[in-house]
Amino acid sequence: METGSHNERLEEIKDLFQDEFGGLTSNQLNWKPGPNTWSIAQNVDHLIVINTTYFPTFEKLLVGTYQPPILGKVRFLVEWMGSAILKSVDPARQKKTKTFPIWEPKIGDIEGDIIHRFIRHQEELKEWIGKLAPILEADTVISSPANTKISYKLSTALDIILAHEKRHFNQAEEVLRLLLKRE
Repeated sequence: METGSHNERLEEIKDLFQDEFGGLTSNQLNWKPGPNTWSIAQNVDHLIVINTTYFPTFEKLLVGTYQPPILGKVRFLVEWMGSAILKSVDPARQKKTKTFPIWEPKIGDIEGDIIHRFIRHQEELKEWIGKLAPILEADTVISSPANTKISYKLSTALDIILAHEKRHFNQAEEVLRLLLKRE
């Protein structure tokens, strides 16, 4: 997928979050329908947390100090892992999956400016994608920030990030529907 396409999808997702959740109060953003369900704010915080864990890899790729994962040389594994993870974060998939501990959102109330922080975060992610354009074309393989044994193409990583964002938009939207029924 081209850099422009990634950035267009980022912009669409940013607009969805802004339009749907930008006018909510801190209490509304932090409301949870149950103890095992994340609030809208936690869904958004989780996206910032997970996406930010990729930034050190992006930086190393740009300065040329990134050491490709050993498993990254086994192309069929790279393709299989990338495809499996992309499928697991598909926005249409209803089955919940457990996240890695490093990607858990904050417990408790999250500051009411979370949507504004997400918008800024999306702009930062868009800048990274622009800088990574030449590296994307080279079919570069990276490992997951959560587990170095999981490898996929950089372009697949961006597809995973974007699908994951849309998936959590859908989850946050469901929380909003439940909140509005309650109010």
